[in-house]
Amino acid sequence: MFTSQTSSFQDSIDVDERDDFDSEDIPGYSQKIQLNCYYTIYLYEGTRSEASGENVSWNQRRADSTTSQEDFSLTLVDSSLPSEAEPELRTYISRRLSKGALLGGMGNIATVELSIPEEAVGCYCCLVEHERSPEQPDVDGNGYVICFMGGSEKGLNLFRLELDKYVQGLHSSLQTPELLNLETEVRPYLSRWFEESVMHIYRVVQLVQSNISFLLHAALSQTLVDVINSDERTKADVSRFIKAASLQGLSQQQDSTAASLCKAMSEDTQSNLVIDCSVSPPTFVNTVTNRFCDGWIQAFLNASEHCNPFLLRQILENFKLKAIQDMNSLKRFVRQAEMSHYALFRCCQFLQACGNGDVLLQNARAEHSDLPEACSIISVLEEFLGELSQAQA
Repeated sequence: MFTSQTSSFQDSIDVDERDDFDSEDIPGYSQKIQLNCYYTIYLYEGTRSEASGENVSWNQRRADSTTSQEDFSLTLVDSSLPSEAEPELRTYISRRLSKGALLGGMGNIATVELSIPEEAVGCYCCLVEHERSPEQPDVDGNGYVICFMGGSEKGLNLFRLELDKYVQGLHSSLQTPELLNLETEVRPYLSRWFEESVMHIYRVVQLVQSNISFLLHAALSQTLVDVINSDERTKADVSRFIKAASLQGLSQQQDSTAASLCKAMSEDTQSNLVIDCSVSPPTFVNTVTNRFCDGWIQAFLNASEHCNPFLLRQILENFKLKAIQDMNSLKRFVRQAEMSHYALFRCCQFLQACGNGDVLLQNARAEHSDLPEACSIISVLEEFLGELSQAQA
C-alpha cells in the first residue's frame, strides 16, 4: 500500500508535469526554450471625466493610437510589440473593457492571437486606476491598462500573484497622464517584468543546483534562511522561493499551525540555514534534508536545464501538493491511532515510506498542541522515527 504511494509520488514528478507542459501550451520540455516577452501600456479615460487642456493636446498627438468606445477611450503610451501587433492587442483590450472584464487592481490572464512569431501567447492585463478626488468620488476614473505577454496562459497563471505585485510596484509612477518619467522609470520597469516576476525560481535553482533540497526542507519546516555575502537580488530571490515553497498562508488553520511551529522552533533554538555566496557554488551551513525533499532534486534540475520557468513553478506546486496530501494522511492516521493500535502501526509504516516524517510530525505537533491524546501518539511516532534513524545510521 505504502510502496504504491511512494511510486505515485515519483510518477507525479515524471509524468504529470510532462503531460501538463510538454505541449503546445508551453513549448520546450525536451529542449531549451527561448521566450519573446512583450509589454504594452495604455492610457484609459472614461469619456465623462473632465480632461484638462494639457490632457486634450496629449491625446491629440496620439490620435492614431487611440481606440474610443461609448464609455471610454484607450490610448497607446508605450509598447514593445511589433507595430502590426499592437492595434490587435488594443482591440482585444477594448473588448474586455467594454464587457467589464477588467477590474481595477485585479489582473486578468488569457490567450491572445497577435501578429508576432508565437502567434498565440499568454497575456496578463491589469487596469491601474488613478486615485479619485474626494471632491468627485463618483466621476468616471482614469488610469492605465498594463499588459504583459509571453509564454502561455497556463504558464502566466502560475505567476499571477507575482504579476499583480509587480504591477502594484508601478502604481505611484502612474498618477499623471503625461508620464514624463516614461523613459527614465516606467519603460525600464515594464521591460523587466519577466525577469523580476517569473525567473526568480529559475535563478535560485541555477544558484544552488542539487542543494535545492535544503531549501525545500527549510520551507516546509519553517526554518529561517540567511543569505550572506550576496547581492540584494539574490537575497530577494531566495526569500521569494522559500515563500513560494512553504505551506504557510494556505488556510487559517495552517497559518495558526505555522505560527505555532515558528514559535516552537525559536524556543528550540534551532539554527538557521545559512547560504554563503562568497564562493561559487555557494556553501551551506546547518543543512537538513530528508528523503522526500531529495526525491525532487532531479525534477528541478531537469526543468532548470531546459530553461523552463513555468515547468519549475509547476513542479514546486506539485511538491507542495504532495506535502499537503501527506500531512492530511498523517492527521487521519493520528486520529485513528487514538482508538486502534493497528492504526498506529499503519501510521508508522506511512512515516517510514513517505520520507518526510520529521517535517510531518513537526507540523502535526504544532497543530495538535492542545490535544493531549494526539500529542501522546505523536510522541510515540517521534520515538519510532528516532529509533529507525539510529538503526539506519
